[in-house]
Amino acid sequence: MAAKRKLRPFYRRLTRRIGIAQLIVMALFSYFLYDGAVDIVTWEECGLYRNFLNGTEKDIQRILSDVYVGAKNHVPEIEENLDHPDNMYDIMERVVELNPHIRSCGVSFVADYYPQKGHWFCPYAVKGEDGTVERRTIGDAQHDYLHAEWFEEALEADSGYWSKPFFESNDTIIPLVSYMIPIHNKQGKTVAILGADLSLEWFSEKLMKGKATRGKNVKLNVKSDQEVEVSSDDSDEIITSGIMELRALGCTNFIIDQDGTYIAHPDSGFVINKNYFELAKATNDTIDDYIGRRMVAGESGTYTDKKGKECSFPYFDYDGGNAYLFFCPVEHTSWSIAIAVPSALINAVGIVVGIALLLMIGLALLVVRFVGKFVAKRATRPLGLLAASADEVAKGNFNAPLPQLKHNDEIRQLRDSFEEMQHSLTHYIDELKDTTASKAAIENELKVAHDIQMSMLPKTFPPYPERDDIDIYGSLTPAKDVGGDLFDFFIRNEKLFFCIGDVSGKGVPASLVMAVTRSLFRNIAAHVAEPHEIVRTLNDAMSENNETNMFVTLFVGVLDLENGYLSYCNAGHNYAMLIGNLVSTLPCDHNLPVGAMPDMTFTKQEMAIEPETTIFLYTDGLNEAEDPGHALFGVQRIIRIAESLVKEGKNQPDAIINQMIEGVHRFVDDAEQSDDMTILAIKYGKRR
Repeated sequence: MAAKRKLRPFYRRLTRRIGIAQLIVMALFSYFLYDGAVDIVTWEECGLYRNFLNGTEKDIQRILSDVYVGAKNHVPEIEENLDHPDNMYDIMERVVELNPHIRSCGVSFVADYYPQKGHWFCPYAVKGEDGTVERRTIGDAQHDYLHAEWFEEALEADSGYWSKPFFESNDTIIPLVSYMIPIHNKQGKTVAILGADLSLEWFSEKLMKGKATRGKNVKLNVKSDQEVEVSSDDSDEIITSGIMELRALGCTNFIIDQDGTYIAHPDSGFVINKNYFELAKATNDTIDDYIGRRMVAGESGTYTDKKGKECSFPYFDYDGGNAYLFFCPVEHTSWSIAIAVPSALINAVGIVVGIALLLMIGLALLVVRFVGKFVAKRATRPLGLLAASADEVAKGNFNAPLPQLKHNDEIRQLRDSFEEMQHSLTHYIDELKDTTASKAAIENELKVAHDIQMSMLPKTFPPYPERDDIDIYGSLTPAKDVGGDLFDFFIRNEKLFFCIGDVSGKGVPASLVMAVTRSLFRNIAAHVAEPHEIVRTLNDAMSENNETNMFVTLFVGVLDLENGYLSYCNAGHNYAMLIGNLVSTLPCDHNLPVGAMPDMTFTKQEMAIEPETTIFLYTDGLNEAEDPGHALFGVQRIIRIAESLVKEGKNQPDAIINQMIEGVHRFVDDAEQSDDMTILAIKYGKRR
C-alpha cells in the first residue's frame, strides 16, 4: 500500500499564489517607473556604438578607395605599354610604392600573350616588412594562375571588383584581398588582369582597434610606443582611436564577406580560417543565423520597435554571452562590418535599478503574506471538511455524510455536486465492469480471427524442398489484428498457380473479403488454367450482391515449370518486378480491381522467364510505408534494394523479402504502420 502523502493546506498555496500575483503586478508597475530612464541610457549607448560603426565603415571606404584609385590610375599606363612587357615591372613597383595600403600588385597576362616570355607572364611587385619593394615574376606549371578560379572569374566579369579573401604563402602565410581590374588592348579585348592586394592582417591590426569616445573629437598621433600626441575640439563626433581595443571592454569588431568568411577580426586566427555561419550553428539560439543572413544581404543592423525607437537586435549570442549586434554594409563591396557589444555594458543601469526595486517589493510582500495567510485560512476551512468526507468515499464508503455549509458559494456548489456523484458512482462502476468484460471478449475474438486468417495462408517455406526448379517465400504483416492482404500458391499439372491481393479497407470487413477471395482462387484455379479466366470468374462471383462496394486488387499468375513460360493477369494491383541479372518491371495492362463491376473482361499477358529469375510481388503497404514525416518508401527504394542484392548475388526469395522488410523498418523508424504489408517472391530455377 502506498504511503499517504503529506497534506499541504490549500490556504497556504492560495496565499503563495496571491503573493506571486502581487509580486508580478508590483514588478510590472515598478518597471514602468524606471523604464523611461533605462530607455534614455540605452538609446544613448546604442547611438554611440552605431556612430562608431558608421565611422569605422567610412575608414574602410577610405582605405578601399585608396587601393581602388591607386590601381585604377595605372590602367591607362599599362594599356599604353602593352608592347613593352619589361615596363610592367616598373609600373607594378610604382603602384606599390605610391600607395601605403597596397601590399603587392601584379598584372597577369593571358596565355602566350608574349611568346618570348613563355606560356605564363605575370610581373609582380611586393612590399617587404622593411618597406622595400621586390620585383618578381609569377606563373609556371606549379603555379598555374591561368586555370585559377580567380583569374577565370575576372576574365568573365570584365569589370573591376573585390576578390574573395585568400592566403599568400611564401615564408609566412598572409591573408589578402585583391581589387581586380581587366586590362584591354587597342581592339578592346581583355588581355590581362591587374590585381592590387590589400593585407587583411594589417586590416585586423590597424583598423579593428579602437574605442568609442563621446563628447569631443579626439585626434591621436602615435609618435612612438611611449609617446602619443593628443588634440581635440568641442564637436560631438564619435571617432576611432588606436589606443584601446574594443575587445578590452568585451566588445568585438569584425567584417565578413557574402559567404560569411571573416575578412577582419581582432583574433587573427579567425581571418579566412573561420566562417560566421559555422560558428552561429554551434549556438543554441537562431537569432545570430538570422542576423548573418541580413548582413550578407547588405542590410543595416537596426530596426524600429513598438515604441518607435531605433535599436539593434538584443540577446545576440556571441562568444558564449548575450550581446547587442550593430552592423552595416561596406559600400561598393559585398562585405558587412559589425560590432558585438555585451548587453551588460548597455543594460547595466537598468539592472541596478531593478535589483533595488525588487528588494523594496520583497519587503512589502513579506508584510502582505502574513496578513493574507490568516484571511485565506479562515476562508478555506469548509474545503478541509469536504476533503475529509471525500477520503471516506475514496475508501469505498459511498454513503459517507457530507458537511453542512452556511454560505451559498462555489464550495457549496461543489458539496452538492459531490453528493450527486455519490448516488451515481455505484451505478457507473457496475456499467464499467460490464464494458470491460465486453472489451476483453472482443479482443479475444480478434486474436482468434487473426490466428484463423494466418492459418489460411501458406506458412511453410520453402514449400517444395524436393524441387530444384522453384523456390518461394512470402510474408504478410497486418496493420491491425486482422487485415485484408492475401497471397497463395499451389502446383497443378507442373504449373505453379499463384496470386497476391489487397482488399480495400482494413480490419474485420477486409479480412472477411480476403478469406472469400483466397477460397475462390483455390476453387477456381483447381479447374481453370488461364489467369484472366480465373480473375473473370472471381470478379463475377464477388460482384454479385456486393452491397458494401468492396473490391480487391489482384495479381494472378500461372508459371509453366517445364519451360518457364509465365501467363498472368493484373487486376488493378501494383506492377510485379523481375529480379535476375537486372531489375525490371513486369509490363501490365490496365484492368479494374476484382469486385468493382460485374461482367468485366480481363486481359491475359505472357512472357518467358529466364532461369534464376525471381518474380517479386507486393502490396501497397510496402511502397506506401510512411516515415514520421509522412514521406513514402516509394518504388525507387524497392528497386535500389533489389539492385544492390543483384550486385551481391543474393536473389534468393527469402533474402530479398528479409532485406525489403529490414529496409522498411529503418525507413519508418518508430512511425505507426498505416497499411497491411504483403510480399511474395517466386524464383524460377533451372528447367527440369
